[in-house]
Amino acid sequence: MAESIGAIRRTVRILVVEDEPSIAGFVRRGLHFEGYEVDVVADGPGALRVLRDTPPDLLVLDVMVPGVDGMEIARRVRAAEAAERLPAIPILMLTARDAIADRVTGLRAGADDYLVKPFDFDELLARIEALLRRAATATQQPASRETLQYADLNVDLGGRTVHRDGRGIHLTAREFDLVVLFLRHPEQVLPRATIMSRIWGDDFFGDSNVLEVFIANIRRALEADGERRLLQTVRGVGYVLRDSGGP
Repeated sequence: MAESIGAIRRTVRILVVEDEPSIAGFVRRGLHFEGYEVDVVADGPGALRVLRDTPPDLLVLDVMVPGVDGMEIARRVRAAEAAERLPAIPILMLTARDAIADRVTGLRAGADDYLVKPFDFDELLARIEALLRRAATATQQPASRETLQYADLNVDLGGRTVHRDGRGIHLTAREFDLVVLFLRHPEQVLPRATIMSRIWGDDFFGDSNVLEVFIANIRRALEADGERRLLQTVRGVGYVLRDSGGP
């Protein structure tokens, strides 16, 4: 595993969006020492230009940057990926805000993980490696024209499109993976730990509230036109894709 991570590090380019020079320098030096290529941008407009012209392999994004804040940057990145059907860039958000509501907002904006300042560099590095491993696994999966269907929910795996009763539904890459997991196991209760392991991996370091946030996002998308709920909560266990037949 150490050898494969080393190979990844020699080719990975990370964009750090951080306006505090001490933190930006600390992160840049540490990642350079670990063998990553690192670009640092101190404001939102500059970050958007880099993301447009030379997209990185991973984005370390501070929430409170001038010009365009990190939440809006994440939203724009995810919207562009969806519109152009591009692979999702892993996003790790950095922030001094430690309230649960702020973490939820960041995850809903499109972040994959969330790290509160001040942080230890080893934890930052571990989270980056976990996100890169997950991204590498996703890109290695062969393209398929297989479709999955349950009730009025349809997913085209090759095209990575989701429809409900003919209505197109926009999901982030991680939300799409979650929907596919449930569609492969319809009417089977999936424990929370199983879902986290299958979608985020055994080495996920993120907040314990991450899964609930993503489930809520998926429900909003699937029920935007008043459709009945398909993704059900099994209290104390996990979640299940089940058609109750009600609203």
